[in-house]
Amino acid sequence: MNIEQARFNMVEQQIRPWEVLDQAVLDLLYEVRREEFVPEQYRALAFSDLEIPIGEGERMLQPKVEARILQEVAPKKTDKVLEVGTGSGYMAALLASRARHVQSVEIHPALKTFGETNLRRAGIANVTVEVGDAAARGWPRHAPYDVIVLTGSTPVLPEALLDQLTPGGRLFAVVGEAPVMEARLVTCVGDGSFNTVDLFETVLAPLRNASAREKFVF
Repeated sequence: MNIEQARFNMVEQQIRPWEVLDQAVLDLLYEVRREEFVPEQYRALAFSDLEIPIGEGERMLQPKVEARILQEVAPKKTDKVLEVGTGSGYMAALLASRARHVQSVEIHPALKTFGETNLRRAGIANVTVEVGDAAARGWPRHAPYDVIVLTGSTPVLPEALLDQLTPGGRLFAVVGEAPVMEARLVTCVGDGSFNTVDLFETVLAPLRNASAREKFVF
């Protein structure tokens, strides 16, 4: 496989047509080498439009979704980021390349090790990975955050996560239940005040222990 040609094709044929037009984001996809975050047995699929299995029943996001998230939350060099669900470490690597620091929380110890190892090998030092469950309660010990990214879906968006945003902070989450979910960008415009934009429809596996909708009881 011609890796650089495959990377070029991923950017030009999958990602750019998906309304990812920020040149700084596109350039970063050439710098952060996605194939180094993919399990060895799936390395040939690193640039495919697929969710690649990474163990523990979890999968990497599609490349176009990763790029779109990065474009929408637009991290700045002064930003502190919370990532819920480390997985392979690739999304953390993209965020860390634009932000001051990424606090990443992974519920599976084996994936915490996998993601941390990938980040270390890639020379990315401004990510801290911890084992824990941040799906419903966020990660208050290091709050507040300028950017929060959920790498799995949640049936409802927990208030606890919104409360951990700084003024001007941005949160990306896929909200809802199959077959219809919305990729949502929430911006904190003031104390307890938020602006919400639905970006696109998609279906994404839920985070472990994500907040559930209340069921009506008759």
